[in-house]
Amino acid sequence: MEEKYKVTVDGSMEFEFTREQVEALDLQEISKGMAHVLKDHRSFKTHLQDSDFLNRSYIVRVNSRPFEVRISNELDLLIEEMGLSLAAAQVINDIKAPMPGLIMDVQVKQGDEVKEGDYLLVLEAMKMENTLTAPRDGIVKSVTVQKGQTVDKNQLLIEME
Repeated sequence: MEEKYKVTVDGSMEFEFTREQVEALDLQEISKGMAHVLKDHRSFKTHLQDSDFLNRSYIVRVNSRPFEVRISNELDLLIEEMGLSLAAAQVINDIKAPMPGLIMDVQVKQGDEVKEGDYLLVLEAMKMENTLTAPRDGIVKSVTVQKGQTVDKNQLLIEME
């Protein structure tokens, strides 16, 4: 079975490639992130401007024009075909202490509606104050700590619905 990739450019143009097609490209690396490509007797100068490897998203300049490029491999395509999403599977409901410390302030209570990025509490650890924020929009199901309490690493602090 040959390995396939789906490439989406600027959210509208879609292309499919096999590994063999990618390896057959007439490409010469000029320097780190820069390459010269020949395709159909035309010359292109490319520059990788920005990359988000985990999300397989890149900004590539071709002859100085930027393009947003998203690359999906066979697993991504299979997950999409099944109607599933890796992002949807990673809903965070429990906010736990990233390190041992002292709760300096609790800014939410049970039943509060929070938006992603809202401040939840302040944890002092190693003489530094760390503000923990909401990882997503939601409702606070329970707050298991109070101001002045010491906590251990990975101790449950807040539960979200």
